[in-house]
Amino acid sequence: MTTSQSLLPISTPLPPPPPAMLAGSGATMLIRSERDHMAAAATTRILISPPSSSLDLEDDRRIESVPFLSRTSSFAGSNDAALGSSNAFFKKQRRRRVSSDSSLSSSSGGSRSSSFRQDVGRAASETYLVTRLAVKLLRYLGVGYRWITRFLALGCYALLLMPGFVQVGYYYFFSRQVRRSIVYGEQPRNRLDLYLPKNNDGPKPIVAFVTGGAWIIGYKAWGSLLGQQLSERGVIVACIDYRNFPQATIGDMVRDASLGISFMCNNAAEYGGDPNRIYLMGQSAGAHIAACALVEQAIKEAGEGQNVSWSVSQIKAYFGLSGGYNLLSLVDHFHSRGLYRSLFLSIMEGQESLGKYSPEVVVQDPNVRNAVPLLPPIILFHGTGDYSIPCDSSKKFVDVLNDLGGKAESIMYEGKTHTDLFLQDPMRGGTDEMLEELISRIHYGNPEAFAEAANAPRRKRLVPEFMLKLAGKVSPF
Repeated sequence: MTTSQSLLPISTPLPPPPPAMLAGSGATMLIRSERDHMAAAATTRILISPPSSSLDLEDDRRIESVPFLSRTSSFAGSNDAALGSSNAFFKKQRRRRVSSDSSLSSSSGGSRSSSFRQDVGRAASETYLVTRLAVKLLRYLGVGYRWITRFLALGCYALLLMPGFVQVGYYYFFSRQVRRSIVYGEQPRNRLDLYLPKNNDGPKPIVAFVTGGAWIIGYKAWGSLLGQQLSERGVIVACIDYRNFPQATIGDMVRDASLGISFMCNNAAEYGGDPNRIYLMGQSAGAHIAACALVEQAIKEAGEGQNVSWSVSQIKAYFGLSGGYNLLSLVDHFHSRGLYRSLFLSIMEGQESLGKYSPEVVVQDPNVRNAVPLLPPIILFHGTGDYSIPCDSSKKFVDVLNDLGGKAESIMYEGKTHTDLFLQDPMRGGTDEMLEELISRIHYGNPEAFAEAANAPRRKRLVPEFMLKLAGKVSPF
């Protein structure tokens, strides 16, 4: 069992720009004795396992052709113009996607070499952009011992896990099962990576995954380890990239994620996916962004005359990993851990927007409660040793949803920290408890797929145990 550590709410395996940190009990608490599936009654289960100058955001947002769209106080903001035109954009961009998809040209050695050079060029341009944004972020943060010490700890943490990162990075860049940087929208960072199973004997379930990163350093490649694990077990994974702060604020991030989800809902069959088995998943800040997109979509569908390019009915279930769903109750916690209030409010578009971007608060608005029954089953995973985003965040959201007629449950992992479930445990190899839980739900009702997943190669250890334990001790998360 991993010892609880003082955590930061950043969910990334690589040294980022200066890390600002991420940051009900009515559900029944059970020791895990049986597997409840999504149709079962919702429960909570505990699993016990061995002032600076202001930023000029407009320079780096590359302003959208669609203006910032107004939102009502109930968060049912209308971005219909952007989403409503997405299908036409997808068709117009189909050839562009195919030509820019680095791995679609993998049939010849020369093409793969050219694609790799394109990837390197793209990485260089993105590095320049990230560096420029990091300088602006430094101007905003100023000199503060909290984030400086956390940044140094992050460097040590990443160094200790480097053997695993190198192996995952090699898979990401050289595996024929990875389709990198598929275009899903017109904005910068509107790209996604696809992880495809080797067995293509029929339509596969799809997991649309939104990565974490404290709303500042999220990147689609952070989902490589999860994508590899699930694709080896017969699941297509789409890791959706989105613009980060200071290039964008939370409204842009939610719009990006929603466009990426829409792309997968409308193009699942093109990549061998089953349009009737699409799952949405997010981790840390990505869990918050994905939940915002899902709740917003349900509110629009519950209203009248709303045009949508994807529907919550297309999502079989939502999996939230170590997420925060009530920003009003987390803002002080984040501040105490280094994600300073002024920075956090800039990301969230001001104090008045905290409730608007808090799914737990939004669903309790009497004007939108009829949207809750439209939501798919919601399963929230959290470690009880998570101090970046306390596990009560998941428990309380589940309680609220169930009280309003939704279908939700939380699964608690005793003693697990913010990164244990997403990084350290998968890098240990062998049986991964959370992965098995995901697979059992995704392949539920399909015994052949479940049997094939059970026969997948046993995950090998990527990092020696002593380095994992030491990383847990120095982790800033």
